[in-house]
Amino acid sequence: MRVYVIGGGAAGMMSSICARRRGFDVTILERNEKTGKKLFITGKGRCNLTNNSSVQNLIDNTVRNAKFLFGAFRNFDSEKCMDFFEELGVPLKTERGNRVFPVSDKSSDVIAALNNEIKNLGIEVKLHQRVINFAINKNTISEIITETDRYADVGYVILATGGFTYPATGSTGDGYNLGASLGHTVVKPTPSLCDIILKEPTSGIRGLSLKNVACSIFKENKKLCSEFGEMLFTDNGVGGPCALSLSARICRSDFAGMRLEIDLKPALDTETLKTRVQRDFDAQNNKAIKNVLPLLLPKSLIPIVLERAKISGEKQCNAVTKAEKMQLINVLKRLSFTVLGCEKNRAVITAGGIKVDEISPKTMRSKLCDNLAFAGEIIDVDAMTGGYNLQIAFATGYVAGNNVEIKE
Repeated sequence: MRVYVIGGGAAGMMSSICARRRGFDVTILERNEKTGKKLFITGKGRCNLTNNSSVQNLIDNTVRNAKFLFGAFRNFDSEKCMDFFEELGVPLKTERGNRVFPVSDKSSDVIAALNNEIKNLGIEVKLHQRVINFAINKNTISEIITETDRYADVGYVILATGGFTYPATGSTGDGYNLGASLGHTVVKPTPSLCDIILKEPTSGIRGLSLKNVACSIFKENKKLCSEFGEMLFTDNGVGGPCALSLSARICRSDFAGMRLEIDLKPALDTETLKTRVQRDFDAQNNKAIKNVLPLLLPKSLIPIVLERAKISGEKQCNAVTKAEKMQLINVLKRLSFTVLGCEKNRAVITAGGIKVDEISPKTMRSKLCDNLAFAGEIIDVDAMTGGYNLQIAFATGYVAGNNVEIKE
């Protein structure tokens, strides 16, 4: 009887290594032509594999169902994760925000190390094996059915198929259907850590990057969340670190009545900004306002700001009224856009998945099927950017692999 790990991504490879180290015969069933396909593109190809921080920080940066992961993080925290990869021959480094990368900046080195360990341990890897169904006998998976084969020597199954936001890497949501076929509840999957789509046109400022801005999401005048840092305008909205973090907070929301507000000058309160604007206007009072605002703003953003403030760009600074100055300051502090949704095609991860109430947090075993466990993104857990989501994948894979139990 064998352990079958369905999915050869981060969680699947980790769980297979852990199960094999405990002495079980292990087979990975991977639908792609190679393992680690999505892992290859993480961290923009550099593989931000964890965040070098405390368990509490890992919990604090988990957006949904953090309590479920507490035991997994205690068993396999970021320090143990780093030790694991360095023992496999991958030197690591910690960068800004405690993000951990291979010294080489190559995700391929991380994948190679995992694959080498899989080979050294004698784990069987079967590629081009898309699992489509199971045979069940007395609440136990007795057979795994793929598009081309059937596997009847099933002792235990770990489902680690990932999410649905990178179909080109094999993440097409297959695992949700497989889990549902075994009686599990699937919390609606939705894209997360992605661009935010806006109603107002942004194509004219596409590619404009703003640093040190404060971005907030409001719904019916209630602030839902805020981020400070860098963002950029895309074809149909905003992206960059601030947008990705905000998307994680709102991706499950009803977007009706939601708006994004950007404080272009968060370091200056209203009175200080008013003084700054007045000083600039006084120093160049005979110039058109559009030719003075570059002291405050990127040129491509000036037409939008002036349009929102309802001021002609040709108007001389000495002719701008007190009321118009206040309108300008209000726009600089609260540049507002209507939120339409999240951009699925560029999402880093999937939020949603197998309901955590139906999984044991100590073992990752299913509470509904006797020889089934889950690992990674297929579970309804997700986190912010910074290595946290791969830490979840590795930690849940570690727990799933180390708690395999085959009943004869």
